[in-house]
Amino acid sequence: MLDIRFVRDNPEEVKRGLQRKGVDFDVDAFLKLDERRRKKIQEVDDMRSIQNTAAGDIAKIKEKENRDKKISESKELKERLIRSEEELKVLDAEFAGLIVGIPNLPLKNVPDGLGEKGNIVLREVDENGTAYPRGESPKPKFSFTPRDYMDIAKKLDIIDTERASRVSGSRFGYLKREAALLEFALVRYAFDLVCDEKNIESVAKELDLSLKPIPFIPIIPPALVKPESMRAMGYVERGGDEIYHIEKDDMYVVGTSEQSVGPMHIHETFEEKDLPMRYISFSTCFRREAGSYGKDTKGILRVHQFDKAEMVIFATPETSEEEHLLLRGIEERLMKTLKIPYHVLNCCAGDLGDPAAAKYDIEAWLPGQNGGKGEYRETHSTSNTTDFQARRLNIKMRKKDGTTQFVHMLNGTAFAVGRMIIAIIENYQQEDGSVRIPDVLQKYIGGMKEIRR
Repeated sequence: MLDIRFVRDNPEEVKRGLQRKGVDFDVDAFLKLDERRRKKIQEVDDMRSIQNTAAGDIAKIKEKENRDKKISESKELKERLIRSEEELKVLDAEFAGLIVGIPNLPLKNVPDGLGEKGNIVLREVDENGTAYPRGESPKPKFSFTPRDYMDIAKKLDIIDTERASRVSGSRFGYLKREAALLEFALVRYAFDLVCDEKNIESVAKELDLSLKPIPFIPIIPPALVKPESMRAMGYVERGGDEIYHIEKDDMYVVGTSEQSVGPMHIHETFEEKDLPMRYISFSTCFRREAGSYGKDTKGILRVHQFDKAEMVIFATPETSEEEHLLLRGIEERLMKTLKIPYHVLNCCAGDLGDPAAAKYDIEAWLPGQNGGKGEYRETHSTSNTTDFQARRLNIKMRKKDGTTQFVHMLNGTAFAVGRMIIAIIENYQQEDGSVRIPDVLQKYIGGMKEIRR
C-alpha cells in the first residue's frame, strides 16, 4: 500500500508510475474522495468535541428556558453526529477499497515496457559460468538431438503425469525414484548454501556490496493463511484468481511461501541493528494457473502443485536495493554451481506484479524444447517490494534516534524444484537416455552419479 501522504503530494508521479505498470486507476477521483473524507473526519471531530463539553455547559445554566434550549440543541447535534459518522463509515470503506487497489510504483531504474517482451536481457551465462552479451552465449553442444525432459523421464520412470491425472486431474505429477531424491538434494543444497555466512560474504564481495554477511534462517512456514494476511501481501486485488481459497474455513492456500513468511512479523517493530532479517523457507505451493489455458499442459513445467525453496528478507530502506542484488547473486551462484546455462532479465515496469517495485528473472536454457532447438524458460524470480507490503502488514523498524519507519521486504527463488529438475534432465541428458547428476548434488544422494535403467 502506498503512503496516502505521498499520493497527495506527488499525484503526477503516481500517475506516471501507474501508466508505466499499465494499471488503469483514476488518481484524481481518488484524491477528491480523500479530500471529502478528510473534511468529514474534521466535521465529526468538531461535533464530538462540542458534544463532549455540552453536558458540562448545560449543568452551568440556571434558567430553565435556556437550559431546555441547550438540551434541544445538544440532541440535534447528536443526531447530526450520528448521520455524519455513518457518512464517514461509507467514505472510509470506499477509501480503503480504493487505496489497496493502487499497486507499488516501479523504481526509476526499472525499464519501461508492457509484458514479457519489454524485459531486457542483462547477460547470458554458459554452463561454465562465463557471461556473454545477449545472443552471444554459446549453447551446450550435443552429439545427438536433445530430447524433451518428459520423453526422458517416462523412459526412466521418474515422472508420472498419466497416473497423477487419473488421481488428481490435469497439471499434476508424481516425482518418483531419483526425481524424488533430486528434489530433496536441491532443497538441501540451497539451504546449505544460504545458511553459511561465508557463502553470503562471498556473493556480496563478488558483487561489491557493502552488506552484513548474515546467513539465512531456515524455516518451514504454514501453507494456509488468513484472508487478512494474503490481502496484506498484495496478491488479491489483481491475480486473486490464481489463488486457491478454502471457503468453508475462509483460508487461502499459498502460491509461494513468502505469502506466509512475510506476515510472520505482522504488527512488529524491528530494532535497526537487528536488520537485515533473512529467511529461507521450503513449502509446497498451489496455483490455479487460471490464465494459462492451453499452455504447457503436458509434463510438470506449469502445474497446480509444486515445491519451492524461497528467500525472504526484511531490510532497512537504505539497503534494500543492495539486498535485491544479493538475492539475484545467490540465484546466479546456484545456477552456476549446477552448471546450467541461463540468462538474466531486468523485468520491465509492465511485467511487475502489484507488490513489486523492481524484479529480476532468471531463465534456464532447456535444450530439449522446440524439437531439440532449445528455449529459455523461467526458473527464478526476485522482487524488491520496498515498503509496499510492510505498510499493509504494519512491520516497522526503530532507528537509533527512536523514530520508526516501515521496513523494506524482498523475496527471491532459491529453487522452484520441478523446473530445476526439468533443467537438470535436459542439460545433463546422455545419448543412451540416462541423465548425469550435477557434481554439487551427488553427495546428497549417496554419491549417485547418473540416473539410468
